[in-house]
Formats: sequence, C-alpha cells, structure tokens
Amino acid sequence: MIKAIFFDLDDTLLWDQKSIQEAFVATCKAAEEKYGLDPVKFEEAVRDAARKLYSSYEIYPFTQMIGINPFEGLWGNFLDDQEDFKKMKDMAPGYRKDAWTMGLKAMGVDDPEFGYELGELFPAERRKVPFVYEETFQTLDALKGNYRLLLLTNGSPDLQNTKLEITAELSPYFDEIVISGDFGRGKPDAGIFEHALSLLSLQKEEAIMVGDNLMTDILGANRAGIKSVWINRHNKERNEVVPTYEIKHLEELFPILEELAEK
Repeated sequence: MIKAIFFDLDDTLLWDQKSIQEAFVATCKAAEEKYGLDPVKFEEAVRDAARKLYSSYEIYPFTQMIGINPFEGLWGNFLDDQEDFKKMKDMAPGYRKDAWTMGLKAMGVDDPEFGYELGELFPAERRKVPFVYEETFQTLDALKGNYRLLLLTNGSPDLQNTKLEITAELSPYFDEIVISGDFGRGKPDAGIFEHALSLLSLQKEEAIMVGDNLMTDILGANRAGIKSVWINRHNKERNEVVPTYEIKHLEELFPILEELAEK
C-alpha cells in the first residue's frame, strides 16, 4: 500500500525550464537594444558558451553528481558550507561574466563590461519569474492529508531553497525536503532514495516517485526498488529506463493511486 509520494521539484512541480527561458528572453533583449543582436541567435550562443565553460571547470564532476546544470550555475550564489560549494560560489561570478562575454564575442561583439552587466541581469530576471504548473497546487491539495509528501530534489541547498522561497506556497505541503547537496549524492544514486524512505520510516513498497527525468528520478527510483511515475508533458522519447507508469499531467496520478490502493 502506498503511504508516501516523493516528488521531484524542477520541471515536475516548478516549471524551471520556462523560468530560465523567460530570463534568457529578458536578458537577450538588453543585447538586442544595445547592439541590435538577434536575441534568439544570441541566446543559443550564450547557452553554448555556458555549457562549454561549465564542463571545463574542475568542479564539473561534482555538479554532475549533485545535479546542478549549467543554467542554474548562471544564477545561483551557492552559499553552502560544503567545500565544493565554496568553490562554486567563487567560480560563479566569473562564470556568469565569461559565458555572456563569450556569447557576445560569438556574435561579433567584444564588450566584457557589457558581458558582466548581462551576467548580473540574468539572475535578477530569473528570480522574477518563478513559474509553477497550473495543476501543481490542486494536485498537492488533494494529496495532502491522505499521503505523506516528500520533496526529493537535486541541486545546491542554497539554490533549491531560493526557488522554494520565491514560490513560498510549495514548502508547507511537504513532510520532508531532501536536497542532494545536503545528502552528498544526487539522483539517480539509490542512496538518496533510501535516505528519503528512512526519514519517513517507510519500506520501498510504501512509496512512489514522481518526476520528469528518466535518467535521475526514474532510474534512481528503479534502483531503489520504488515504483515510479514519469511525467512526460512534452512527448519525449523513452530510452532504456522504464518507469512503472507514464503520465502527461499530474492529475493522471489519481487513477494510479486508486489502482494501487486496491491491490
């Protein structure tokens, strides 16, 4: 019998990709106004520069283990105590400036000062646009009280808590919030799922994991022997990782829970 539901945060409850996209649109508009750059091409150039830079840092393997993507690196402060996060905190200002400056250069503009300005504008814009999926709150409202709810998210505690602060209505729904940067390893490591179970004193058969990412949420749940629900809003192709269930909308969770309650 299912007693608890584990939810991923980014692109499961919070629409993080849209928030990042809107922050890029607003920041690239500033470059269009100053230099007449095509904002779509400029965004591509900055995203490309950010990915390349990010993967060149010595801290990159750590970011992969914890689950912090290059675009989170463009707006996070990483004010966490752990040694690797301190390195990220030191790296972040230069990374922001360099990614935007390299993007400008790729478009034929050599202006590091403006690159710095854009690098500081992007985090401000990202903080202004916390998008939550329309069905998130009604789904959580219906579940709260009937199931124990746990948030299981990859990332820097400082950054994930910032996301929760700017969407303050989310946190009170959850009995526990587990962030990979606190635990020391991220999804798909089975250990973080086992840790989540232990916090609620539950067996693996008593929980179900809901997430959008096959390679973290679903693979990790599978490894830990926990049933999984892949929320596939954008008709992505399935790979070798097989979820227990697949849905397109959070409300499709309810028939699954009803079916499991009858078993």
